[in-house]
Amino acid sequence: MQFIVLATLVAIAVAADVYPSSSTPAYSKSYDYPPQPYSFAWEVNDAPSYNNYAHSESSDGKVTTGSYRVVLPDGRTQIVNYKADDNGYVADVKYEGVAKYPEYKSAASYPAPAYKAPAYTEETN
Repeated sequence: MQFIVLATLVAIAVAADVYPSSSTPAYSKSYDYPPQPYSFAWEVNDAPSYNNYAHSESSDGKVTTGSYRVVLPDGRTQIVNYKADDNGYVADVKYEGVAKYPEYKSAASYPAPAYKAPAYTEETN
């Protein structure tokens, strides 16, 4: 019995070292880095898969500007130019091309299925 009590106390002491209490901060230092200038751009244009999109963005640390474009399912290209600063996010959205939709066909205009279900026959033994 004494061994079990002693083993339990040792396990609690080890766990206290491994798992610090929640009042202990995870990090002792606080880092507050100023915004850094950056710029990037990428593009995908894969005609066989109809993937055609791009994104570019740049920032001076205070104002971020950029644009992106994507081909929509209806065939148009959506182009978004944006600016983000202390006053918020402002986007200018434009569309190129004309939307194309497939011609509507009623269910009666489709041919009947070619598959014929086999006739049901009851077998008797």
